[in-house]
Amino acid sequence: MVTDTPPFDLDIAQLRQRTSAKWRAADPDVLPLWVAEMDVLPARPVVEALCKALDRGDTGYAFGAEYAEAYAAFARDRWGSGGFEPARSAMVPDVMLGAVELLKVLTGPGDAVVVTPPVYPPFYAFAEHLGRRVVEVPLTAELRLDLPALADAFRSAAGRGRGAFLLCNPHNPTGTVHSYDELAAVAAAAEAAGVRVVADEIHAPLVLPGATYTPYLTVRGAGSGFALVSASKGWNLPGLKAAVAFAGPEAGADLARLPEEVGHGVSHLGALAHTAALRHGREWLDAVVEGLDRNRALLGDLLAAHLPSVRWNPGAATYLAWLDFADLPWAATAGADADASRGDASVRAGVAAWLYEHARVLLSSGPAFGSGGEHCARLNFATSATVLTEAIARMAAAVGAPR
Repeated sequence: MVTDTPPFDLDIAQLRQRTSAKWRAADPDVLPLWVAEMDVLPARPVVEALCKALDRGDTGYAFGAEYAEAYAAFARDRWGSGGFEPARSAMVPDVMLGAVELLKVLTGPGDAVVVTPPVYPPFYAFAEHLGRRVVEVPLTAELRLDLPALADAFRSAAGRGRGAFLLCNPHNPTGTVHSYDELAAVAAAAEAAGVRVVADEIHAPLVLPGATYTPYLTVRGAGSGFALVSASKGWNLPGLKAAVAFAGPEAGADLARLPEEVGHGVSHLGALAHTAALRHGREWLDAVVEGLDRNRALLGDLLAAHLPSVRWNPGAATYLAWLDFADLPWAATAGADADASRGDASVRAGVAAWLYEHARVLLSSGPAFGSGGEHCARLNFATSATVLTEAIARMAAAVGAPR
């Protein structure tokens, strides 16, 4: 018998009352395990901070460095990291828009933006919308950074103008936690080529037990880089837009070149909520991380029992599982029919489209994550054990696997 435990103990009827994208983008009979929203109630300190702000009419424009200071304190306490200096920070509307604004400062039209697929789809969409040239350096078969290939790509990018590397740390969708040595090698190669590193560290609070997380700005040689951080993924606050860009010691002048109006897009209520989460919501986060660790183990057991042909390397962070269906007979056809467009993980193409139609389960479409995603899909396991178990049962029944 499946037992749901806090904080992932909301039943399906409660969840279907939600009006966010996760629960309204699909038909009512579909189990949605796609977009990065968690099926949890918010941390009480966040609720209280928002209620107090509304009670006092504090609904104006965001201001000040409290959010950056709260993140710096969280990083020191959580990881012993001193690489986040509030004096070299700026609030931005969200992590991806912060990356866009930094790319405008660091690169020009036609310059290279290096990405490491499979990777967060907006890396493609936003870079291409800016008129930048996306250069793919796929992860290795073990889903780790291909350091020699990255160094080659950096040298090539520098030879044709300016270049930037969008680093996903921890990695989405694989959950890979890059090691200190890997990140130091990235920093050395980028420095040698004159390529600027912009690290998306939005999933950093969700490193699971047994893994050691390294913020990019703390590694040797990363002084010219940037880190974009937010409490939105760790505390399930994507609807409350706010993020912080931190610059390394040698990058402060470039951060100062961000237009003042970039900060105007930050939600004041979002900044208040994220600050409260970082300062007072740590016990809640610990409970979530424990729950995600249980769900990761449950997902592994369910796949082994019911979909043994599906390949998965359990990640050490996030609540995302990158599932490879290539060994299933129908997956080759589904992959061949995949939508070639990138940048929209909600595109129902390839394996995800097949599962949506035949299993009534919505996953994120693999082709959106770049090269190598043709037979893959991303599954979000930040839900109840009941929902996760039912989703795998539906998928197994659809493909005719043992149940």
